[in-house]
Amino acid sequence: MSKSPETPRAILYYAMDLPNICSLAGLLSALLGIYFAFLGNFPAAMIGLLWAVFFDWSDGILARKMKGRTKKQGEFGGQLDSLIDVVSFGICPAVILLSYGNFSPWYIPGAFVIVAMSVIRLSYFNVFGLVDKSTYWGLALDNNAIILTFLFLFDGLPGSAVFSSVLYTVLMLLAALNVAPIKTPKFTGRWYYAITAYTLVLTLIYGWKLLHFAG
Repeated sequence: MSKSPETPRAILYYAMDLPNICSLAGLLSALLGIYFAFLGNFPAAMIGLLWAVFFDWSDGILARKMKGRTKKQGEFGGQLDSLIDVVSFGICPAVILLSYGNFSPWYIPGAFVIVAMSVIRLSYFNVFGLVDKSTYWGLALDNNAIILTFLFLFDGLPGSAVFSSVLYTVLMLLAALNVAPIKTPKFTGRWYYAITAYTLVLTLIYGWKLLHFAG
């Protein structure tokens, strides 16, 4: 005997479970990253981006561990997570690039490529999913943020003009890898502890940089 379809509830009912609240915390982090990027405060922008990654990893773990979550809650959470990924790993890095380039028109094509490749990748993933349980087609978008936050540790060392060229080049390479016909691993399990440690350590480093930025 087939189950009857789930009766839709009010919109906020689906948003107010723990994994989706975690996803929204990631959205807030990304929004703060965008805000500080507009202000040119890149250490603070990196902290926002770091925590966007952390919450993006955490929401899936919470969803898998929660009991009694309905199929529709899971589907809603999947769509919510995907839309937030566009902001966190598409729009936020694009704004960081534009801001670092002082919003020069030369940086607009790069910003477009970042956002365009992110929505193309996520559209493909939403339709086809993983190749298997542990493999993606192309580089997952959260890797862009992980690499970008590491790259900004070297901001100022070679000079802003050189760094802006390196930043532009690296982001274009990452955007190409996001949609490249290559298989990449899905990092799970103990990798969560690694991303937690990475988030905490780099938050401390960028917090220290913030003290110098404020000074």
